[in-house]
Amino acid sequence: MNLPAPGIIWSSLPIPALLIDRSDRVIEINPASETFLNISAKALKGNSLYDRVAIDAPLEEIFARVRANRSALFMNDVDIGTGEKAPVQCNISVAPLGEDPDTILMLISPRELAERLGRAQQVKSAARSAIGMAEMLAHEIKNPLAGISGAAQLLSMGLQGEDLELTDLIVAETRRIVKLLEQVEQFGNVRPPELRAVNIHDVLDRARKSALVGFAAHMQIVEDYDPSLPSTLGDADQLTQVFLNLLKNAAEATKGAKGTIRIHSFYDLSLRLRRKDGTGSALPLQVEIIDDGPGIPPAIATELFEPFVSGRENGTGLGLALVSKIISDHGGWVSVDSVPGRTVFRISLPVAPKNLEIS
Repeated sequence: MNLPAPGIIWSSLPIPALLIDRSDRVIEINPASETFLNISAKALKGNSLYDRVAIDAPLEEIFARVRANRSALFMNDVDIGTGEKAPVQCNISVAPLGEDPDTILMLISPRELAERLGRAQQVKSAARSAIGMAEMLAHEIKNPLAGISGAAQLLSMGLQGEDLELTDLIVAETRRIVKLLEQVEQFGNVRPPELRAVNIHDVLDRARKSALVGFAAHMQIVEDYDPSLPSTLGDADQLTQVFLNLLKNAAEATKGAKGTIRIHSFYDLSLRLRRKDGTGSALPLQVEIIDDGPGIPPAIATELFEPFVSGRENGTGLGLALVSKIISDHGGWVSVDSVPGRTVFRISLPVAPKNLEIS
C-alpha cells in the first residue's frame, strides 16, 4: 500500500491545524487554518501565536505541560478569534510532534462545524435507511396499486357525476404513488456507468429536445455551447438522465410561468477534484444549466443533493440526489449557486482518453 506524502495529508486535513516551535512561534499552518482564522500563512508563520490569535486559555502553561510530559492535552469550549474574525467556540487538541517534544501540533475543532457535520451524517444515515426500506416495499406496493387502479377504471364505466370524479381521483392518485415508487426504485438500482467517449453536446441536444416536447414546453431553452469541447468519458444514457433532471428542476422552478433556461458548455482547466486519498484528477469539461426562477430556499441549500430534500411542494427530493449519484459514479462534480432570479447547476466532467472512439 502506497501512503500519500506527508505534505498531501497536511494540506488535506479538514480541520484547522498549526505547528508551534519551542518559542511558541507558528512554524506552519494548513489551508483549513487560513480559512478558519481568516489570515494567510505568510502573515502568521514565524510570528508568536499569542500576537496574532486570541485564544481564551492558558496556552503557555498548557504548552509547557505537553512538552514536559510528552503527552497530549484536550480542552473544550475555548473561544478563538483574531483581529479579523470574531471569537468562535472550539475544542482544542495539543500534542508533541513525534519524537520532538519542543514542536507542538495544535488541532482546532470548531463546535459549530462538528455539530453541523454530525447533523449531516444523521440526515444521510436516515436517508439511506429510508431508501432501503422503500426499495423493499416498492415492488410489493405497486402490484396491489395496479389492481386498485384497474378496479376503479372498471367501476367508472357505469358511473356519472360526483361518483365518476371519485373514481378518476382514485386512478390519478394511484398513478402518482406508482410514479413515486418508480423513482425510488430508479435511485436504488442505478447500474455502474458504461464509460465510453461521449460527445457532450449530443447528450445535451437529446435532453433538450425531450424537455421541449414535455415538461419544458413553456420554457425557452437557449444553447450557449463551446463547439471545440473534446469528448468526455461517460455513459450517454445516464448523462442524458442527469441533464433531463436538471432541466426539469429548472422548468418546474417557474411554477408554470414562462422563463428561460440557458445551457452553457465551456472548458476550464483550473478545476481539479481532490479525493480523500490525496490524489486528484482534472475535470475541465463544464456544463451549466442556468434558470431565471426564484432561486433555492437557503434552508435547504447545503443539503440539496441529499435524498428526500426538496424545495417544491410535493417534491420527492430524489431527482437531484440521482444527479449527484450518477455524476459521482462518473468521477465528476456537481455544484450549485443560487440567488433569486438566477440559479446555476454546474456539472464538471473529465476528458476521454484520445484513443477512445465516440460512441
